[in-house]
Amino acid sequence: MNDQVKFSSLDQPLFGGTVKGDLVEYLDFVADRFVPVLRGRPLSVWRILRGQDPFMQKNVPKYTPSFVKTVEVWAEASHRQIKYALCDDKQTLMWFANQRAVEYHVPLFVGGMSEDGHQTHMVLDIDPPEGSGFDVVVHSAFLIREALGDAGLAGLVKTSGAKGVHIFVPLEKHDPDDVAAATRAVAARAEKLGPEIATTAYIRAERGGKVFLDSTRAWGATVVAAYSPRLREGLPISFPVPWESLADVSPADFTVRTRFDGDPWTSLMPAPQQLPSDLIAEGHTIPVARVVAMHEGKRRKAQREREK
Repeated sequence: MNDQVKFSSLDQPLFGGTVKGDLVEYLDFVADRFVPVLRGRPLSVWRILRGQDPFMQKNVPKYTPSFVKTVEVWAEASHRQIKYALCDDKQTLMWFANQRAVEYHVPLFVGGMSEDGHQTHMVLDIDPPEGSGFDVVVHSAFLIREALGDAGLAGLVKTSGAKGVHIFVPLEKHDPDDVAAATRAVAARAEKLGPEIATTAYIRAERGGKVFLDSTRAWGATVVAAYSPRLREGLPISFPVPWESLADVSPADFTVRTRFDGDPWTSLMPAPQQLPSDLIAEGHTIPVARVVAMHEGKRRKAQREREK
């Protein structure tokens, strides 16, 4: 345990049948593998204080100790500078643990979204419909894997810690717009491989009970980090899984009480890859899902106004 952080109330209830000590002990156990996943990336955390609802923290609080590194990032949505923490060492991670920070979300960039920044991974998020089993997630993940393989690419799969999985493809340096386009193309190709089970429809009402292949994790998007706990019953963790084992696991199998050997995030991760030019070109012909949804929302609102 880190002797520079003074822990308090370790027996205090935290969330989903756990106490604060469960979180602290897990983060202490996994720190040497977790910190490298977080290092250099502006950190957003979900915290849960006693007697309060969970809340996301981006700006570091005024009482943040001096040993916590920070970086200021311009937030286009709120038109302001946000001072994020950088979890670059174990001491910082354990301070967050003592602050009851349960979930750890990071952007896909190291070095910021500047000309020198580098989106290190292409990410596809597989989101099942309400009430479905994990089997449809597994099926959809293998559709993505097949689409990647047909393009000469390989990725790592991890449980999200919630209902779905994330597929990470490590990249050489590319223009971020090209990465976003290639992500859309992979999702579209996977949808064509299994249209009876998977969809790229961004608007929930149009998914028809199918698994959503989310290709919108690009540019400023964040994703829950590998090894991060989640605010779910029992505090499950987002955990990397070998492809050959995916059908035999459940997201609930991995929790803050899980102890494991090695570093599967590193050992299972393929080498950085170059995106094929035809995949990028195909993706640039596919509209950005969020933009389509925004225009569709405006169209439906106008329709309702006309019908009044």
